[in-house]
Amino acid sequence: MFKDGGGAVTVLVNAIVMVGMFVIVPTGLRLTGLRELDRTRRLWPLFAAPGAVALWLPRGPTATALASCYALGTVVLALHGTRRAVRDRDLSPAWIALLTALVTPAVAALALVAERWGHELFGFELGILALTVPHFHFAGFAAALVAGLVCRVSDGRAGRFAALSVPLGTLLVLVGYFIGDWAELAGAVLLTAGMWTVGLLTWRLGREEGRDRTTRLLLLTSAAVLVATMLLALSWAVGEATGLPHPTLTWMAATHGLGNALGFALCSLLAWQRIRTTTRPSDQSHPSHPESRTA
Repeated sequence: MFKDGGGAVTVLVNAIVMVGMFVIVPTGLRLTGLRELDRTRRLWPLFAAPGAVALWLPRGPTATALASCYALGTVVLALHGTRRAVRDRDLSPAWIALLTALVTPAVAALALVAERWGHELFGFELGILALTVPHFHFAGFAAALVAGLVCRVSDGRAGRFAALSVPLGTLLVLVGYFIGDWAELAGAVLLTAGMWTVGLLTWRLGREEGRDRTTRLLLLTSAAVLVATMLLALSWAVGEATGLPHPTLTWMAATHGLGNALGFALCSLLAWQRIRTTTRPSDQSHPSHPESRTA
């Protein structure tokens, strides 16, 4: 079980969160193609740095204040997303996935502020709140963003299913925290199905002719990692709901958490960044281009 208050697992979780703050979120914001986020992306280190420092300080007013600085940045993202949703009234699967990506960091930041304050938000133990922070950076922001990107270039049933099931699964997992283990299991099943679909479509993208070796390796790695990490997530949720033996949260942080952070999220976003920068300018107006639907 995850032990609150220190140790190797805390160091690992904090390191994973820092990857999310400094690398995953700003890289993902660049990939959205939303020009109104450019200023926020450039200023993002000013939000991420206090949040990162807060991770390593003892709980108290200083850590809470620094975590609140990071929360402010995530609220800006959420407001950008909701404002654009109201303005455009776009209910396409790809946009729903993108909106989810913009909103979920705020959930992570709320958990961070509460945990650094030492407040058991909604009755959740501080250790659970600490693990919620990386979960909504990677299973929330990164997973939803990649699902949306995959949907744009694979605009078939599988792509639309991925773009809808990942946000809905993430929401059900969150709701399951309040309702009970069986609701959380339902969310985990749907999220796993969506992520495996993302992995399948990513694998196909990696196998396309003309793909350079580095991009191919990044895409294939991210797809392969999803098979294992989501199987672990599913086994944990089944165990929590049924009482069957399942991995501990410590083991999940070291395997599922680390694999999703580096093997899936980081590899995926680096691959999409390479695809974005190597696409010819004339191709960016094509409907299948990642930025053509959001510019």
